[in-house]
Amino acid sequence: MTQPPLNSYTTFHGHRRIATGSLQANALAARKAMEDKSSVPVLTFDDLTGRFVEVDIRGTDEEVAARFASVAPSEAEPDDQDKLEVSSPRGRGRPRLGVIPREVTLLPRHWDWLATQPGGASVVLRKLVEEARRANAEKDERRMAHQRAYHFMEAIGGDLPGFEEAMRALFANDTLRLGEVLAVWPRDVRDHAMRLAFGDEYQSLFSSEDSNRKS
Repeated sequence: MTQPPLNSYTTFHGHRRIATGSLQANALAARKAMEDKSSVPVLTFDDLTGRFVEVDIRGTDEEVAARFASVAPSEAEPDDQDKLEVSSPRGRGRPRLGVIPREVTLLPRHWDWLATQPGGASVVLRKLVEEARRANAEKDERRMAHQRAYHFMEAIGGDLPGFEEAMRALFANDTLRLGEVLAVWPRDVRDHAMRLAFGDEYQSLFSSEDSNRKS
């Protein structure tokens, strides 16, 4: 499964996809779509989360382009806490490696066990977290993909036929059943939902179906 690229957005004019890419490109496409003064909604979604995002499209094309020309926060410099950890004077010993102190709540028996482990509680907890991340990477990625597809589908397709059945198929990770339910949805909405949920793997599901329709 391929995760959507960081800072990628997609804009829909009704059920028609009109832009995918940077927030700047989506904002300009949304502004152009709004010029027709129709009642059809224009919605922009964050491809990484599937959630609707507010986009300020006031002003001229140049003003909108300038508004979204800056680097996105996730690509900018580390936040203040990271800067503090990295730039603060270091004493002897190993480098901090950007470690951020936060509160951890455990039961007494957990602290007792950690106290007996080599390296101390912090070292042991980091190892346990890394092991859990590796062991659950595929499951976590699938869960996040299902969540972003759900957010998108709920916002744009909540009133489309078979929505509830589509949700059941999505969270059951039943690609084929979800494809069957979404086959009657507008093509751009269907394709984007499947891409968010399953990456580019979904494309083969509809290739033969579309070919049959054309013939």
